[in-house]
Amino acid sequence: MRALANDTAHTLARTCLELELPWSVELRTSDTSSSVRKRQRDRLPTVLVTTPESLSLLLSYHDSREKMSTLRCAIVDEWHELLATKRGVQTELGLARLCAWNPRIRTWGLSATLENLDEAMHVLLPRPVLREGAQGEGSSAAPSTVAPPSPLPPSRSTRRGSDGVLIHAHLEKQLNITSAIPETIENFPWGGHMGLRMVPAVIAAVENAESSLIFTNTRAQSEIWFKTLLSRKPEWLGHIAIHHGSLDRAVRLKVESLLREGKLRAVVCTSSLDLGVDFPAVDQVIQIGSPKGIARLMQRAGRSGHRPGQMSRVICVPTHAFELIEFSAAREGIAKKSLEPRFPLLKPLDVLAQHIVTVAAGGGFDESALLDEVRSTHAYSQITDDEWRWTMDFVIRGGQSLTAYPRFARIKNEDNQWIVASATIAKMHRFSIGTIAGDAMMIV
Repeated sequence: MRALANDTAHTLARTCLELELPWSVELRTSDTSSSVRKRQRDRLPTVLVTTPESLSLLLSYHDSREKMSTLRCAIVDEWHELLATKRGVQTELGLARLCAWNPRIRTWGLSATLENLDEAMHVLLPRPVLREGAQGEGSSAAPSTVAPPSPLPPSRSTRRGSDGVLIHAHLEKQLNITSAIPETIENFPWGGHMGLRMVPAVIAAVENAESSLIFTNTRAQSEIWFKTLLSRKPEWLGHIAIHHGSLDRAVRLKVESLLREGKLRAVVCTSSLDLGVDFPAVDQVIQIGSPKGIARLMQRAGRSGHRPGQMSRVICVPTHAFELIEFSAAREGIAKKSLEPRFPLLKPLDVLAQHIVTVAAGGGFDESALLDEVRSTHAYSQITDDEWRWTMDFVIRGGQSLTAYPRFARIKNEDNQWIVASATIAKMHRFSIGTIAGDAMMIV
């Protein structure tokens, strides 16, 4: 996400300059310096490129409503990557807060590799609130406004839903997908391994291209492959690089800049570079190991030939014999346009508890109004009164289990408004926004 945010901000700033638009474009992620964040607290730019966590952080300040009052448009890029995750739910709640403040905000979602587009669109848009036990539509949340469909060229189509418009470009992207076959399959491993037996094939492929992205599935694997390539081809020192989320920000930005300028022969990377980043110099992608998904392989393949009319090329390199079958299945799935759907999460109460504290820190809330706002999201449209009361009880006193510990009393009621219990708790909360785990860390 950070590489995508950097690339998006860079492209928008360059476009504004070329079109002579008097817009300021700034970035706000975990990489952003404290001085820039402080300046943004005082005055937001025309265009702010940010993440769900940073949006929640902005909403946690008492003057956030005033700062966001002139917001006209919210664009969620690579929506498929967020849709089925708790970060996606966090995005839904953030958008609901913005739409409650300004019902005229237009919401756009962008995705290139998603099967259930209609469902993905409806998840992003606010919906009427149906109170528990009510008949009919109940009271409505502020309706979303969408841009009227303008005349489009024949290569595009629009489909209007009950509360949104789906715009689809009928552009057939050409993909060239090949697999590197081991010389002797009998001695090739049947499971595990890093794929280092295929280093000679990868070196040959890199030498036959101008610039390559070498995708691995883990950071450890990327480190091992980068070290191995340099040991086999020491003359490549300075001409190949490594990129993953654990590297220092300055190193990552330098690699992205050199790649954008076409000054690197290859970059060994993880998913840190597979989300919508635009490096025109890249003409080949090498996938080490199975991508574990049809859409992910398409996403990574699209990092090469990232220009209209250009072919994307990807070489799939197996780390063990069974991955040859996975590559074949992925190719067949792409040919049939059989992408995996991403199903939205419903009612993760831990994300809701965090959001309630965020809103309390950001100026406080009326409980009934916030419940209506939360129910305007897809994730919590069916939340029951009992589930809401349980979540509120958890942040008020720590629920039944943690009530003996004062630090779990996160919010308090003053003059019929729920506010954060103390400045210390607000500060601690801001430090931990976005740290909710979405997957099990270990299986016992």
